[in-house]
Amino acid sequence: MEFPKGTIKELTFHSVELGEEMQLLVYLPANFSPLYKYSLLIAQDGRDYFQLGRIGRLADEFLFDREIENLIIVGVPYKDVADRRRKYHPDGVQNPKYIRFLAHELVPFLDKEFPTYHMGSTRALIGDSLGATVSLMTALQYPHTFGKVLLQSPYVDEQVLALVEDFSEAQLVEIYHVIGKLETEVQMTDGKVSDFLSPNRNLSKVISEKRFTYFYEEFTGNHTWTYWQPDLRRALKMLF
Repeated sequence: MEFPKGTIKELTFHSVELGEEMQLLVYLPANFSPLYKYSLLIAQDGRDYFQLGRIGRLADEFLFDREIENLIIVGVPYKDVADRRRKYHPDGVQNPKYIRFLAHELVPFLDKEFPTYHMGSTRALIGDSLGATVSLMTALQYPHTFGKVLLQSPYVDEQVLALVEDFSEAQLVEIYHVIGKLETEVQMTDGKVSDFLSPNRNLSKVISEKRFTYFYEEFTGNHTWTYWQPDLRRALKMLF
């Protein structure tokens, strides 16, 4: 059946932190009204989540059936593969600045523009692969700003594991984490092939030892939208 469709607005936002214009895709529900308050979901790989993940259509359906709370979804697209690596990869030259952009620039801007709750527990970050990595790193650095994080097949290295191990405010963050059982030979953008499954199992172990509210599952599939897209149904419902 057809559900009333929300609208997707394109906004441009100047980031002082990054020294560049950032494009934003903002999904507002069909019944959007400034009289209501909204939770926020910020997606790295923003265009992918709308086009490949069809996250807007999913939100239309869930909101119409009242299966999730009122939600605004903000996609932050990357410009190209090199730009994505610079901002999302733990060793990327712009990674610390991009994390600060999310917490210090994007959230205050969205809180000013839209009727949001202004509470960490009502803000979530989502991403796939490197987009999941930077989402997790951001939530660990700013747990009072982002209280939920959805990780779809994150890239995990020693740096990421150390961040979780050193994190002391696990009660503030809820984590949703999936990885494919077939993600043992993932083609990386730099041409290398990498095992994602083992590091994700290590990450899961480290997270489980802390007081996070945590959901973890290994799906039967590989490192593609074929599996991330259907998984979004459960992810959105669990966290919203």
